[in-house]
Amino acid sequence: MTVEVFKTNVDHEAPASRLVALLQMLFPGSRVNFDLEDHDRVLRVEGVNVCCEKIVNLLKNEGYQCHILI
Repeated sequence: MTVEVFKTNVDHEAPASRLVALLQMLFPGSRVNFDLEDHDRVLRVEGVNVCCEKIVNLLKNEGYQCHILI
């Protein structure tokens, strides 16, 4: 199990919920959440076979910025 953390510009609950659902379909069995209170609007994805490139591309295709936090 791995945990990947991303900086995003998602700033409202409704799009965050929609993105969580899309990511959970992309990575079944994963745990996905946003911390919209954090100044980096952090996205955390925990699961097996999580692909950072797919996550970044999904958010970008939905019109959001997304960068891996190290």
